[in-house]
Amino acid sequence: MESFEQLAVQYTPMIYKIISSLNIYTNKDEFYQLGLIGLWEAHQRFDANKGVFTSYAYSFIRGRILTELALSSQYNERWHQAKVDLGNYIIDPFSITPLEEDTLLCYCQSGCLTENQTKWVLYTFLKQLDVIKIAEIEHVSLSAVKNWRAGAKEKLRRMMEENVL
Repeated sequence: MESFEQLAVQYTPMIYKIISSLNIYTNKDEFYQLGLIGLWEAHQRFDANKGVFTSYAYSFIRGRILTELALSSQYNERWHQAKVDLGNYIIDPFSITPLEEDTLLCYCQSGCLTENQTKWVLYTFLKQLDVIKIAEIEHVSLSAVKNWRAGAKEKLRRMMEENVL
């Protein structure tokens, strides 16, 4: 039988025809290499008593490429789709939903908090800022923000005790 290099040159058009018939438009070089591997395996396993080499090589090459297509399809379905879908379930911890803000404002109003105490509650629980940052944003002293905090905690504690008891 001929050397493999001669077979590769002779059957290159067949490999490209199989790639084209399977509608493979990306990674053609990769699938061409798989076709060459299929041709080499067909060359190694061929038994002249069982039939014509061309038919055997065609089946072997096509089978090798189809197997790789199935494997890559499974991989893409399992991994790439999962990465895309995960984006729908990831919650941004810094996003503020209107419902959370409304709930906090409701507590502030029922607890009769002042405007500054309400600011402290919103900054602390929605934006998770500490007293130093709140003081910088509001352009007030640190002790003023601490007083807002103490007053808000006292009023909210009192409100919770009255509602629970």
